[in-house]
Amino acid sequence: MNFTAKDVAELRAKTNAGMMDCKKALVESDGDFEKAIVWLREKGMASAAKKQSRIASEGIVTAYIHMGGKIGVLAEINCETDFVAKTDDFQELAHDIALQIAATAPKYVKIEDVPADELEKEKEIFRAQSLNEGKPAQIVEKMIEGRVKKYYQEVCLLEQTFVKDPSKTISKYIAEKTAQIGEKISIRRFVRFEMGEGLEKRNDNLAEEVEKQMKGK
Repeated sequence: MNFTAKDVAELRAKTNAGMMDCKKALVESDGDFEKAIVWLREKGMASAAKKQSRIASEGIVTAYIHMGGKIGVLAEINCETDFVAKTDDFQELAHDIALQIAATAPKYVKIEDVPADELEKEKEIFRAQSLNEGKPAQIVEKMIEGRVKKYYQEVCLLEQTFVKDPSKTISKYIAEKTAQIGEKISIRRFVRFEMGEGLEKRNDNLAEEVEKQMKGK
């Protein structure tokens, strides 16, 4: 073997994977630590994908109130068992999701939740903008596809970049946690309140304030 028991323990500490999985990962990667991490992540992602067909009807409704009561979030996060819902890992995940919602103000959980008429309206706006910019008509549709993707990243929670770790999306974060916890995890719904929303007020960027607070932790 090109690795020791200490390497297995270190890999386990870094990835939270099982001892036997860590040992197999090092065997498969010929002792290469970084390759072993990739192997475990790929295995975890595949496992997480299989779990998505299972039923998640337990979980918690988590709440987050930003300092001073300026922003409030309620979010329902589901898992498969009440036991997992009470674990620290699941509670941490639920808190992270509530913080994300507070910071980025998404409108929907996933792409499929975006109403068709709203999407068409956005496409028309994008189309008009592109034509006004003098873009050739033949490439406007391709530009619209790119702008729609960006629109999804702004309004759909699962498509957003995770504020606490910009290297991944919320969807990827959920997949990693699913693999780690061992149960299907899903975000069912959420509501976000911002003090004075819809009323005339100063242009304070509260979402930016929340994001700075999260990065500072």
